[in-house]
Amino acid sequence: MLITKCEIPGVVFIEPRIFGDSRGWFMESWNKEKYEHAGIKENFVQDNISYSKYGVLRGLHYQKPHTQGKLVFALQGEVWDVVVDLRTESPAFKKWKAFKLTEEKKEQLYVPEGLAHGFCVLSDEVVFQYKCTDKYSPNDEKGIRWDDRELLIPWPVKEPLVSDKDKDLPFMRELCDEDFFT
Repeated sequence: MLITKCEIPGVVFIEPRIFGDSRGWFMESWNKEKYEHAGIKENFVQDNISYSKYGVLRGLHYQKPHTQGKLVFALQGEVWDVVVDLRTESPAFKKWKAFKLTEEKKEQLYVPEGLAHGFCVLSDEVVFQYKCTDKYSPNDEKGIRWDDRELLIPWPVKEPLVSDKDKDLPFMRELCDEDFFT
């Protein structure tokens, strides 16, 4: 597996080894020892899978105080995945980074606690997996508007399909100190 760390501390981009032949393919999607060696030492407690159609944009989401680190990848289809650093002590505070995650290469992205996360579907449909370090907590849901004017994220879909809930998320300038991570 090929590990790439990016300018946002703790974010890890993983290109797994895929073993394939005329019958199909095989890959390890999680191996505690190998991922710990790559710097991902968290204990995952919940797996989630979502299905979305072309143009769906989910995000930018995070939880607080019950924060979640996430290991994500596209089981089927392709997404443009975005993370935003919300840790006030981070050198990348309020910076974002995007990654393309594809069914073909089966890339994974580790998003540590303290970052907002979202993705936009580039293929006809996508089946997307999240491996989370804490359980989903509806009372702790938070987020930032996908079209935040401070972040200026150039989403690759002109008119994304966004839930009403995500349309009502606050802009970065509307967040309070307690919405960020220290």
